[in-house]
Amino acid sequence: MSKFFKILLLFFLSLFNFYFLPVLAEEKIKIGLLVPTTGDNKNLGQQIIKSARIALKEIGSEKIEIYLKDTNSDPNKALKSATELKDMGIKVVIGPIFYESLIYLEEVPEVTFLSLTNKTVNLPSNVISAGINATSQLNTIKKFIENNEIKKTIFLTPKLDYEIEIKKAIKQSKLKVNKHYIYDIEPTKLTAQIEKITNYKIRKQNLDDEIRRVENSNLIDKEKQLEKLNKRYTIGNVNFDSVIISDFDQNLKSVITSLLYTDVSPKNKYFIVFNQWFDESIINEKNLQPIYYPSVNKKNLQDFENKFNKEFKEIPNHLSLLSYDLIGLVYYLSLKNDLINKEKIFKEENSFKGKIGIFDIENNKINHRLNFYQISDGELKEIF
Repeated sequence: MSKFFKILLLFFLSLFNFYFLPVLAEEKIKIGLLVPTTGDNKNLGQQIIKSARIALKEIGSEKIEIYLKDTNSDPNKALKSATELKDMGIKVVIGPIFYESLIYLEEVPEVTFLSLTNKTVNLPSNVISAGINATSQLNTIKKFIENNEIKKTIFLTPKLDYEIEIKKAIKQSKLKVNKHYIYDIEPTKLTAQIEKITNYKIRKQNLDDEIRRVENSNLIDKEKQLEKLNKRYTIGNVNFDSVIISDFDQNLKSVITSLLYTDVSPKNKYFIVFNQWFDESIINEKNLQPIYYPSVNKKNLQDFENKFNKEFKEIPNHLSLLSYDLIGLVYYLSLKNDLINKEKIFKEENSFKGKIGIFDIENNKINHRLNFYQISDGELKEIF
């Protein structure tokens, strides 16, 4: 090769390096991961990191780069770490996990955060809630109610910090609710409220009055009728066909127990609750059943748990499945769009099928299409 052609080749190589290598570098899909790696919730943070590793391994693309930063479950630390991610040129971040860590993130408007929280009220404008929110659950519950032609539904919500969240979700889902009650979780007050909601004292008095009437009668089958009446707790029906209870764990059990005490049985009325993540303690409580609830696909959840356990010898938190899917979601969206154009990527209508189910994305919101389950006689059954 002549000296002239060598010089020419070097010239073109230098042009390639100058103009094209930066472009190739920009093609990398940079994703921030903002989770607690220190503090009280560091174990949860570690599980989310591990689920991200599984997702990267399965995607198998060298185009993705994950940049990890700590929140320490503290909003000030979350802001500092978010700023560092922004300075690295990262536009999309998975995390933080907790709603409390979000409060200062609007100070980093260049970055979009896919938080694992399920709360949607009063979020910073650059934060998208990716958790299983109340609207997603009520959309699924509404489908069940319509399929079963349920006409009268009441809604029970505890007097806690997500009361506004529930009211917003009822409005967004356009679920028809005959009455929405806010109850006190203190047991004595709860029982008194459930008695009032179910007209228990009137129905109990109806029974007492009927027993006295039969006792003072000359009916031929008087003893037989009294025997039947003494087996009952009330007389009279309640003014609803189904009850939706937006509560969890022991509080949920207390509400259902109070309904049973007032002679409202899940065998006669639909008891519908929020996502319980297949809680075994509820499946084992046969006296509370049948009950119904929306949730992620159980088989997919079990497959992920088995995969995670095989890889790391531990059972993952449910949020790990969500973070696993979010890695795939960002990768999918990046193939269709330019991640730099964050104003467009989460505003256009998109759907993505992950392990947790189908994500519907539009107007900076993520909703989930959930499955629906029945628990009856200790057995779990998928309705749809």
